[in-house]
Amino acid sequence: MNERGEAWQHVGQMREAASAAQAEAERTSDLEERGRLERKARQLESDSEQESMMAAGDIYPAK
Repeated sequence: MNERGEAWQHVGQMREAASAAQAEAERTSDLEERGRLERKARQLESDSEQESMMAAGDIYPAK
């Protein structure tokens, strides 16, 4: 697989992890754990968006 394909695959994995964390947050009754999982899901979603833009060539990483 080429570098671009690997980047898109990684973005997809991050989005799946974000969805899983959000689903787990919705199932838990522990408020602290729920908050931690929701923060994790938001961070993964944000990271995946940034990597998606970099893979598409829309933004470039800081040097």
